[in-house]
Amino acid sequence: MSWNATKLRTSFIKYFSDNAHEPVEPWPLVPPEEGLLFTIAGMVPFKPYFTGEKKAPFSRATSIQRCFRMLDIELVGTTARHNTFFEMLGNFSFGDYFKEEAISYAWEFVTEILGLDPEKLWVTVHESDADSANIWKTVARVPDERIQIMGEDNFWKMGNTGPCGPCSEIYFDKGERFGQPGGPKYGGEDRFVEIWNLVFMQYERLADGQLIPLPKPSIDTGAGLERIVALLEGVDSVFDTCLLKPIIDHAAELTKVSDPDAKDSVIALRILADHARAMAFLISDGVFPSNEGRGYVLRRIIRRAALRASYLGYDGLMTPKLGSFVADLMKDSYPKLCEDRDLIIKILTQEEETFRRTLKSGETLLQQALKEDLDILSGEVAFKLHDTYGFPIELTVEMAHEKQKEVDLDAFSHLMEAQRDRARANRKQLASNDTDHYELLEKISKDHGPTVPLWHGSTQAKARVLEVLPADKENEYDVILTSTCFYPEGGGQVGDKGRIAAAGTVFEVKDTQSGHFSVVLHRGVFKGNPFEPGTEVDLEADEKLRAATRKNHTATHLLHAALRQVLGPHVKQQGSLVAPDRLRFDFSHFAALTEEEKIQIENLVNEHILLNASVEIYETTKREAEEAGAMAFFGEKYGDRVRVVRAGDFSTELCGGTHVSSLGTIGMFYIVSEASIGANTRRIEATTGMNTLAEMRNTDFVLQEAAKKLHTSKDQLLPALEKLENAEAKARQEATRLKELKTAEEIKRLELLAENGILVVRADNYQADELRAMVSKLSGGNKIDFVAIVSAQTDGKVSLAAAVNTGKGYNAKDAINAVSALLGGGGGGSPALAVAGGKNTENIAEAMDALRSYARSFISAAEKD
Repeated sequence: MSWNATKLRTSFIKYFSDNAHEPVEPWPLVPPEEGLLFTIAGMVPFKPYFTGEKKAPFSRATSIQRCFRMLDIELVGTTARHNTFFEMLGNFSFGDYFKEEAISYAWEFVTEILGLDPEKLWVTVHESDADSANIWKTVARVPDERIQIMGEDNFWKMGNTGPCGPCSEIYFDKGERFGQPGGPKYGGEDRFVEIWNLVFMQYERLADGQLIPLPKPSIDTGAGLERIVALLEGVDSVFDTCLLKPIIDHAAELTKVSDPDAKDSVIALRILADHARAMAFLISDGVFPSNEGRGYVLRRIIRRAALRASYLGYDGLMTPKLGSFVADLMKDSYPKLCEDRDLIIKILTQEEETFRRTLKSGETLLQQALKEDLDILSGEVAFKLHDTYGFPIELTVEMAHEKQKEVDLDAFSHLMEAQRDRARANRKQLASNDTDHYELLEKISKDHGPTVPLWHGSTQAKARVLEVLPADKENEYDVILTSTCFYPEGGGQVGDKGRIAAAGTVFEVKDTQSGHFSVVLHRGVFKGNPFEPGTEVDLEADEKLRAATRKNHTATHLLHAALRQVLGPHVKQQGSLVAPDRLRFDFSHFAALTEEEKIQIENLVNEHILLNASVEIYETTKREAEEAGAMAFFGEKYGDRVRVVRAGDFSTELCGGTHVSSLGTIGMFYIVSEASIGANTRRIEATTGMNTLAEMRNTDFVLQEAAKKLHTSKDQLLPALEKLENAEAKARQEATRLKELKTAEEIKRLELLAENGILVVRADNYQADELRAMVSKLSGGNKIDFVAIVSAQTDGKVSLAAAVNTGKGYNAKDAINAVSALLGGGGGGSPALAVAGGKNTENIAEAMDALRSYARSFISAAEKD
């Protein structure tokens, strides 16, 4: 039987589907889960089911989840098994089957479906998990000598508290050619390859460390597709599989590397192949290069790949070619890559072109460090080259050795380990960072259920108080009710404001937030004594603010659709704010919008508002909504039942916010501003309804006032400004002409002050570039061999320039360096001409004396000769 990746994917899903597991669509690499940079494991989409925050809509599930991790990036290419991008095969049980069935499924699939030799399989179990060891013996008939007891590495936890439990792994023995015997516990890492991990979530860890048995233990399984494909294809490395070998061959062909089997070439080509997949999938899933967060990680991946291509002698743009190749290679399993091919190529082209300029800066930093009179290149410089400019440490070491220098690898390793610790911390963000009222909200949710949402109906309601809690700010409280008509902040929409009243007490609601376990927190201040639990209260959300917010929220959907229509389908929401007075929309795009594009977008939105189509809101399954073309909004968490907002035939979104019933209610839409907020991320701020009218009135007022200042009318404002600009340009030209005349006269005057070919003078209020031109002119004749001019500025700073006749032994750079410390600054240049700056004006006379002494020393030396 011939195996490849496509067949493995199909066989895995079929096997578990046949065993009553629900096939679940994978998440993108950008997870909705707050606190996670990337989807790093197959269980990430199921976290709410494991923690009990949500009830799973199925008792069993299976998926093939694409994942991305940076934790082992330094190992990529140097081992046979490490990747940044990989696919995780998974099967999951939510309180249904447990250890015996999980082990049985794993063993049957590995040995009978995949046909791996049972005699080559080893298993590990946690030292506390005798049950699993017995099941492996009785169900799978694994002999004692191939069951190894492990310690802490085989105990999985989601965080310091929460679900946890022992895990059990399956390893394949590749044979003595790959390392020492002894099983996974004692043998060679390249010989014993982990292919399957079973996590038995059977405990809940409390804050004091106590382990409490879970009432419904669960199963989380992860199996690395790349590693299994390598075994099935009978190759030594994941890089020799159908998943990565074609990319390596393509890169080798492009670079025309002379010896692709040389160790350094092998590593470079492997890195190119791994990073090519990561780059293509990250961009397709909505990540653009930037200086922070996910964008920074993508930028680093692109830099490493481009640098490796350069290391192999390739001078062209490598990453766009590899990104396009990956789209073709994986189109059968991931057709979206081909749909996004143009975007992938465009982003990679733009980023690599920019990086080549960054690369020069890195080389400059390295060359400067290597010129220092030290035998060791500091670990800090090596780390900065590695982390900021993408220089692999091997390349830095190699270039240092060429200059007979060593690199402080201990300091570098320390800084790298600190960075890895930060990466590991990111992996642990599966548990919520926010613990405010966590245990109390969990109890309220268990006792009374989540807060009943009434905010899609009236802005008035009645409810009962469950709890009153002190908030962060003094005199503020969080009120928890059985139900609420107040919309809690979410999906970019701000929380409602209003009032809650009962028996002479009024609670002014300043904000509404959704706490843990879907318990809504009404935050504000009491006018009167706080409510007692059990009090019946009247709720009234501010209808005027809600109505304005509704308009802006629906307008945000129309804006999103218009942006995608005008700019392209690569536009994805990166964040939003929907408030009563304005809307703010952040989106992925690689260039500033032109005026024409802004007008097109504004017109599109307003045209659909004027059509006054109805807004349809309904609930359905997430799968049906996506099949209908509904888009998900950034940062929003969705269950298996979703709320769809359909604005005419123009926009369909998954959204839990409040909206108008017909588009004409929105009123006029107006873009106030459009700007960059980061690399490849743009922001639009806009208004609707009466706020648009206010914005336009304000603009009109500004124009009127500007016209008054220029003694003209609004319609003649542009001609008046042009006239003013022309007059200002003429004035600048005349000022420049007069200054040039003054400078020429000053140069003539200064020439007369030279003695014995030396001129050291002070001429205030000249800038550094003007001084450079003056000394260059003065030293250009035969009369002056050494000229230095010091100038005090009106801002308290000092500028200095010097030019010399190098044939007489003078060195302008040495002269400048000799006095720059006196002036409290520094400088640089060439032996013929140098400049400096400083801030110690009180030392000007002393600096001039030092310059004269420097120049005269050469005359004295010449006279002696």
